Amino acid sequence: MTAQPQPARRPWLKRLGRCAVVLALAGSGVIAYANIAAIWAARGRLFDAVEAVPKTRVGLVFGTTDRINGLENLYFRYRIDAAEQLWKAGKLDILIVSGDNRSKYYNEPGKMKQALIERGLPAERIVCDYAGLRTFDSVVRAKEIFGLDSIVFISQRFQNERAIYLAHANGINAIGFNARNVESHAGLRTKLREVAARVLMWLDVHLLGTRPQQLGEKIELPG
Repeated sequence: MTAQPQPARRPWLKRLGRCAVVLALAGSGVIAYANIAAIWAARGRLFDAVEAVPKTRVGLVFGTTDRINGLENLYFRYRIDAAEQLWKAGKLDILIVSGDNRSKYYNEPGKMKQALIERGLPAERIVCDYAGLRTFDSVVRAKEIFGLDSIVFISQRFQNERAIYLAHANGINAIGFNARNVESHAGLRTKLREVAARVLMWLDVHLLGTRPQQLGEKIELPG
């Protein structure tokens, strides 16, 4: 009986499989480390109660749209609520509203400022940062454009943690006041996106040498 030929071995397939496993493990490690690093950086620097927040000259509210598909965006409302609480408790002298102003039809800082004015905050103490295209840009611009080395961030906990990590990397002494979180299907999607955002956070700081998309001239804040 004639012996059947054995299939040729393909050692490259085995090596490829091993490389894929190594890359998957490395990727998982970076994801886990970046997410833990943000939590660790914010340890002891986040506040849920207004009375516990130290008096700070400047607060920064991170931008988001006020409506999504025609419906109220609760992230927007809760950030405005938090900023109003801090202001009326006498914790701040100035508010920066930092967000995307990609066109005359989309203006996050303008919407935030108007909402705060409607809550009774003085317009002359609210400064718009129209080039806060993402969290990284808002944080770096706080240092390089507005000349701040101390600040309180106002947003949901997940964004405050990431912002404090970025602030520490850029020489800013930052704390965060946590706005109410959004518990919904949209909130779940945001949490999943946050995992990727923290990986990009780590890459921006340690590997990519990222700079804000826009800088420009320094802006003097009200006295």
